[in-house]
Parts: sequence; structure tokens; C-alpha cells
Amino acid sequence: SKMAAKIDATLGSYDRMKEVKEFDESKMGVKGLSDSGIMTIPRIFVHDPPTLSDLKPSSKNTTTPIPPIDLSHINSPAHRHKIVDQVKSAAKTFGFFHVINHGVPVSVLDETVNTVKAFHEQPHEDRAKYYKRNEGKGVMYATNTDLYRTSAASWCDSLQVWMAPERLKAEEIPEVCREGVVGWDLHATKVADDVLELLSEGLGLERRRFKELTFSDQRLLVGHCYPYCPEPDRTVGIKGHTDGSILTVLLRNHVPGLQVKHENEWLDVEPVPGGLIINVG
Repeated sequence: SKMAAKIDATLGSYDRMKEVKEFDESKMGVKGLSDSGIMTIPRIFVHDPPTLSDLKPSSKNTTTPIPPIDLSHINSPAHRHKIVDQVKSAAKTFGFFHVINHGVPVSVLDETVNTVKAFHEQPHEDRAKYYKRNEGKGVMYATNTDLYRTSAASWCDSLQVWMAPERLKAEEIPEVCREGVVGWDLHATKVADDVLELLSEGLGLERRRFKELTFSDQRLLVGHCYPYCPEPDRTVGIKGHTDGSILTVLLRNHVPGLQVKHENEWLDVEPVPGGLIINVG
């Protein structure tokens, strides 16, 4: 029919890679798209209905029963074995758990969120200086690390700072977030090392076994930004994935959206005030 021919012609004229390249070379990110006041999202960000449907939370469970694990008595012989058991159980059941009384001051948590926000809220020309694709070292700001490898992009910009193993000079980190990034790396590494010790013991190994295996000697800070989207039902902030790291220390602000897949159901994870989330990638 004429209608079918017209649809075929329209689909045939879509050159995805050309649009991806044009968007990437603009270095504007989804933050730039959002700030421009667009009413519809570019086609490269549109996900197919099955993907969008799968990501809807379960109607049976609205929040995960992931308990916060209290680390305040982590060095007490009377309490440590209980904490090890809690961590072991949560890691086995969900691969996710909250930690509270982890030793990182609330002021540091707030400063870290603010510092990432400050980077993403800079004028376009200041962010664009760091827009590149050099995964594995230095500083990288970009929309989707897999932009050229995926069939549909996510509505997310990310600042990546590789803190180790190559020693990063402080002046290489964007000035607007330099102090916060360095401070977070120091505190988050301490939390990660504490949790790795608990996991090691949970596996029946020596407490410092993971430390000896240099698991925390390669560290990456990722600061995601999910700006306002005019068509949130057609795309996702980030696709379902498993972190490639041995451990992620996740800090979030008060905005909901984080989900964990458990027994083939996506469950919402509510923020725990002052808490951090551990993702056993």
C-alpha cells in the first residue's frame, strides 16, 4: 500500500550511526539536550517496548527488603561475626546491601553529591573540554560509554575519573569538582576495604586476603547525571547491567529510580539517610 511504502521509506532514511556521530561530536551530552528545551528526544535514545516494559517495578513488591547493615561495631570481636554473616547473606541473596555507620561523615556525602552536580551544571563549553572517549585512564566525560556499541542510548551523562592504578595528578581533575573527587576516593576506599574484609571472612578466607590480591588498587569514580527528560516513557536513565568491578560503593541523592533485579523482578531501592549502597558486581 502507499502507507506501507511511505513507512518503509521513512525507516530506510534513518542512519543511526550518522546521528550518533553527530550527537557525540557536538559534545553537548543529554544535559545539553535537556537544557535546550527540546520537546521530543532524538531517535537514538528511544528503547523498544519490551525493554521499557521489563524495567517496570514489580506490582507485588514496591521496595527491596534489603536491610541496612550497621558497621559501627565492625572491630568488636563480640559483634564482628554477626556482621560477617549479615554481609554474606545479603551478598548471596541480592548482591546489594546498604551500610550505615560506615565512618564517612554526612558532610562528606553531601559534598560529594554537590561536587558531581557542580560539574554537570557547568556551562556547556566548560564540560565539553573533558568530553572524550578514553576508557581506562585519566578523566572522561561522555554520554554512554557504549554509545557506539548499543542499539539504544540511555538518558545519562557520566564523569569518569580513574584514580588508580595510574596516579592521577590533581590538576588533571576538573577544578570545579577536584577537592570533592579526591576526598570521596579516600573515604570510599576505606569503606570498600572494610567490606572486602567482611566478604573475605564470609568466604572463609583470611581477613586481608582481598587486600593482598590488590583488589582496591584499581579505582574508578563515576558521577552520573540524569537530567530532565521530556519523554521519560520512551527511554531509560541507565540500562539493566551488572557492574564489572569486584565492588561498587554507591552514593545517591534523594531522587528515586534505583532498581535491583531479584528473582526476575525489578524492585525499587529506597534511599537510607546517611547510608551507602554496596554492589557486589
